Amino acid sequence: MPFSPRVLNDEALQGLGITSAEVVAAIRAAVLAKAEGRLLNTPKSVIQPGDGRYMMTTLATGGTPDVTVVKAVTVCPDNPGRGLPSITGAIMVLDAQTGECRALLDAEWITGVRTAGLSALAAGPLADPGAQVMSFVGCGVQARSHLEIFAGLYPLKRIRAYGRGRENLDQLCAMARDMGLEAEAATTPEAAIEDADIVVTSLPITYAGAPFLDARRMKDGAFATVTDAAKPWLPDGLDAFGTVVVDDREQELSMPQPMVPPERIAADLTDLVQRDLAVQPGPRAFLFRGIAVGDHALAARVWQSVSAETG
Repeated sequence: MPFSPRVLNDEALQGLGITSAEVVAAIRAAVLAKAEGRLLNTPKSVIQPGDGRYMMTTLATGGTPDVTVVKAVTVCPDNPGRGLPSITGAIMVLDAQTGECRALLDAEWITGVRTAGLSALAAGPLADPGAQVMSFVGCGVQARSHLEIFAGLYPLKRIRAYGRGRENLDQLCAMARDMGLEAEAATTPEAAIEDADIVVTSLPITYAGAPFLDARRMKDGAFATVTDAAKPWLPDGLDAFGTVVVDDREQELSMPQPMVPPERIAADLTDLVQRDLAVQPGPRAFLFRGIAVGDHALAARVWQSVSAETG
């Protein structure tokens, strides 16, 4: 009898109630499985047609449960004007042994949460565990996902937000206030990042403007999680980061335009789950592009929840 795959939209995925701690634990386990050879992945593939869209795919297989996860996502900057999310796509969960499709998932929630989960995993050794002030440059989906995850892990008291889209900025501040946090709109990007304990930058990956953020304006010990390929950061200011971590060293060094020189990379996520990291003076940064392991971790965690519900 043919197997009918489960189809879950973003609302259903959010309704599963997967917590911040569970997200980070799932990603940590997947990174460790990759380090031990139990989870295999390819570097993500990217196509940029030149009209502002950004298309990417990821592929990983193995782990626990033993599934193959394939994600295809497009970032479409014009979508908000169409009444659609800027990040759209789908994720297939296949039985790794038979190839049968077990589930078809919306990609927006998983992409946002897995990105924030990767940030949180890196933040473990890099961020102040008593962090109270979190700042955002870019206030869209990734900012909201990071706020949700980090608010469950750190004793945050207030946020600062800087962005060009007033609707997104207001939505992020309202979300923070609903969590019992103070929230303010920063008038300049410098005002957003100065004195912050944690900084999240999440400009669209298609951003083509001039860089404007200077890491030299960050305080000693502050942590920046950079989800946008460092496009808004001044290149000569990146040397201010005493410790730089990337998600996957091999993937980063294979990119046509690496974010930092190889010698500046202190560790990647595989290193972090296997050994202690010696953190250097100055602000710290997690510069990353996203890896298949993160998508696999969350999609597999979703499949575990759905399988448990259906028996």
